Amino acid sequence: MPRHVAIIMDGNGRWAKQRNLPRTAGHREGVKSVRAVVEESARRGVEILTLFAFSSENWRRPRTEVNILMELFISALRNEVRRLHENKVRLRVIGERAAFPERLQHRIAEAEALTADNTGLHLQVAANYGGRWDITQAARRLIAEVQAGLLDPESIDERVFASHLSFPDLPEPDLFIRTGGEQRLSNFVLWQSAYAELYFSEVLWPDFDEAAYGQALEDYARRQRRFGRTGDQIEAPTLVGARARG
Repeated sequence: MPRHVAIIMDGNGRWAKQRNLPRTAGHREGVKSVRAVVEESARRGVEILTLFAFSSENWRRPRTEVNILMELFISALRNEVRRLHENKVRLRVIGERAAFPERLQHRIAEAEALTADNTGLHLQVAANYGGRWDITQAARRLIAEVQAGLLDPESIDERVFASHLSFPDLPEPDLFIRTGGEQRLSNFVLWQSAYAELYFSEVLWPDFDEAAYGQALEDYARRQRRFGRTGDQIEAPTLVGARARG
């Protein structure tokens, strides 16, 4: 079972178009899939779930759609946060939230404060987030520390750089899922997903239920994660252990 699952929730607009509905109907229906995947993650023992809700590029969409997305985000926080809290889910929003309406920023802060001490599933929602933005803001923070004399530039390695990204206190994603049939990363947790297993589902997000999620988790369980080593190196300890037991 992966400790950390990251998901690009793609296909809301196409789901609505197939039914001759406005795109926003797909976004509203997609909230149900969020609930299903959160509950299934908690049930199966996934520790961290990171969902890509709104990218830094999504501001380019029609203004009416963006406005409805903002209202949907507010209403989802209002309607779901109590349920999350009762199930010991800790909520965190990652991304540049200063661009959001003040009312939404306030809702986010309230939800994070309410669930801050929970010890169950850690749910991260990436909103106004982009992987390149994340890397860039980390570089700016490092430069500021160097200029202030707080950091020796020679000490900057991958570990130090990663400590300035959006969630340095959590393990990196093990499994990266994208629904909707597209096969690209779309600027989502780029640094953190360097060794993530990629899984692309044809299922549109509003139809991505517990069964579809289960298929992704089962596919992950069949994979061998090598992190630069060979398959023989990974299997060797298992073979040695089997011989010792025999």
